[in-house]
Amino acid sequence: MQTLVKSIRRQLHLSQTELAAQLNVTFATVNRWENGHAIPKRQAQEKLCALCRAGSVPVFELTLDKIAAIAAGIPVEDGRILLFHTSRAGIEGEIAPISRAQCDFGSGFYLYTEIEDALKLLCGRAQSRLYIASIDPSRLAAVELSDGTDWAMQVALHRGYLEGMRGEPLYERSQDRLKGCDLVIGSTVNDCMFYVLDSFFLGRVTDTALVSSLSALQPGAQYAAITQRACDAVRLEAEVELSYLERQFIEERACQSCRGGVALADQICKKYRREGLYFDELLAQR
Repeated sequence: MQTLVKSIRRQLHLSQTELAAQLNVTFATVNRWENGHAIPKRQAQEKLCALCRAGSVPVFELTLDKIAAIAAGIPVEDGRILLFHTSRAGIEGEIAPISRAQCDFGSGFYLYTEIEDALKLLCGRAQSRLYIASIDPSRLAAVELSDGTDWAMQVALHRGYLEGMRGEPLYERSQDRLKGCDLVIGSTVNDCMFYVLDSFFLGRVTDTALVSSLSALQPGAQYAAITQRACDAVRLEAEVELSYLERQFIEERACQSCRGGVALADQICKKYRREGLYFDELLAQR
């Protein structure tokens, strides 16, 4: 928080004395914040929020920079990569594949390549936590869902859209796709992609529109550790503290991003509405 307060003050072109006057606190208080000897209380952070909005301070970008700097300072061994994980109330005990079964690739421990994708999952959850973790995919049995339709069918399976096809060859093939797999790698289903996927599964858009949206929206990747072996290979490197102030701007950015992404997806879906196959047609072919 100390670096953030200093960055905000400099963005606003204020001295410590001037910022103190704006927040109705003393110079000594601001000085203690910036030296890391104290943390602004909730009321002070709410006032900082108002100042940042009025002065167009890019708090979200400053938060991304802070997290990226922490990640950059973490030494990683050859083969290991850094990823980001969010937890509703923090991680206690061993890491396990215990998320709900209706997640994109089933029950697992989910990690994200993009800081922003992970941060969006924190919205509205005051007790949620952000972690930086590492894993070596080369030491695990991994499946990468690089084909857009293949990826979509796995999401359809695990989100329950194929329930009416139990016993059918397509259902069995989709289940067998991840058999013996420890780690699943595929595009993140963020709010924008969920909107497109839902439209696809409900028969409103074609597979061509789906794949084109995926290409245009460029979501980051998610890594799902779906076995205990994969979870044991995950190492938590750091927990990132996020203030009330930062969380407010994370939530604002998530809402803005979702609106913009949905608008872009709508344009793409309209452009390709007569090309490709609808979900029921695709199922019939498989």
